[in-house]
Amino acid sequence: MPSLRALAFHCALAPASLFLAQTSFMRILLSLMLLLSAAVTAQTSDSLTIRSIYTTALTQGDCYQWLHHLCKNIGPRLSGSQGAADAVEYTRYIMDTLALDSVWLQPVMVPHWVRGEPEKGRIISEKPGLSQQLTLCALGGSIATGDGITAGVVEVRSFEDLNAMKDKDVKGKIVFFNVPMNQAHIRTFPAYGETARYRVRGADHASKKGAVGMVLRSLSTTLDDYPHTGVMIYTDTVPRIPGAALSTLAAERLSEALQRDPRLKLHIRMTCETLPDVLSYNVIGEIRGSENADEIIVVGGHLDAWDNGEGAHDDGAGCVQAIQTLQTFRRMGYQPKRTVRAVMYMNEENGTRGGKEYARVADSLGEQHIFGIESDAGGFTPHGFGINDSALVSKLKANWGDLLYQFGLHELSVGGGGVDINPMREHGCITAGLHPDSQRYFDYHHAPSDTFDKVNHRELKLGAAAMATLAYLISEYGVQ
Repeated sequence: MPSLRALAFHCALAPASLFLAQTSFMRILLSLMLLLSAAVTAQTSDSLTIRSIYTTALTQGDCYQWLHHLCKNIGPRLSGSQGAADAVEYTRYIMDTLALDSVWLQPVMVPHWVRGEPEKGRIISEKPGLSQQLTLCALGGSIATGDGITAGVVEVRSFEDLNAMKDKDVKGKIVFFNVPMNQAHIRTFPAYGETARYRVRGADHASKKGAVGMVLRSLSTTLDDYPHTGVMIYTDTVPRIPGAALSTLAAERLSEALQRDPRLKLHIRMTCETLPDVLSYNVIGEIRGSENADEIIVVGGHLDAWDNGEGAHDDGAGCVQAIQTLQTFRRMGYQPKRTVRAVMYMNEENGTRGGKEYARVADSLGEQHIFGIESDAGGFTPHGFGINDSALVSKLKANWGDLLYQFGLHELSVGGGGVDINPMREHGCITAGLHPDSQRYFDYHHAPSDTFDKVNHRELKLGAAAMATLAYLISEYGVQ
């Protein structure tokens, strides 16, 4: 039992200990209040800035007018074509008018494939009512057919189906890959990823079995009579055969005709050819950062577009959205802390040389690219971003998730980027892809129907505002 003297001693110390404890607690509480106040102030500032980004983009943005010129005054812009060259000059001119810190062209050699005369396709059958014209188009990079090919048809649903067949049953025939895009996917891009391999490598697989040609069902989620082109790739060790895409309606008609007459023949004629490479350019403009100018944020799209349409959604929309990001910053008077650079890449569609050359030059110059945003999924209503860095996704959700949600950006997912910006990953750059609503994109992708009238001006500008918003947050707070 403690003595009376000890009890008295402890009682004497109690007020002092309590005071010190209270003082320490007050200091901690004050620190927490200051931190909370700073966070609230930052959130308020970000909210006001993002609101200004959207107001400026929606009321003062010129991306819709720029897209109209690209589609209607220039039109198809396949690498190596006059349209591509005109688009380079036009987008450089636009950025020259925005009072940017720098605008320049970056040379890149690109392939030059030309379609030639309109393609012809026809079912030939001895059975009444089956002979008919079919709508098709050559795949990008295909060889020509000469005066045409007329041969029997083998319909398959997969590479496995084809490989299981005996060579003698395929030799001398045209292989028909009738593989619809999987309608069960909510976001349509996974379905495209599953079926694109038949377009890219189908001719090689068919050639190995002795086929003289390859046709496939267009990669589209809709049923119409527009054939969708796209790149195909040959292997040097495999004999080259022509490759073409049937419209989805034409594919349905051919499949139905084969059920009635397995011995029918298909005639296709294509005059496409590959010419020598051509000098072209990536088009680049930037606003230099005020504090960390050596840290570069890229916003971009690809300037080239297939020759059978106007390239409105793919990817004129992404290009003008990237340029409007810089226009928005200039018009609202925002000076980014880090350098923000808009890049119009050349040759995404049939070679990806623009993106590769940009990454090569950036590496040779020792440039530090911390973040890249690509818009190459159409000019539809933006839902958010896919970002290939889980820590950054968590940071954005924790600090600005509720704020971004207010502007319709409710998707922040891990995994994203784009064909043109992906080469920069090797040099430590985090990449992101704008995620617009995907339901209508593959109605128009690589098809004659990808025209200016399919783009809504508000949706296009909302996408530009979304890109500018993410570029702003990365400029202010970095990626760590």
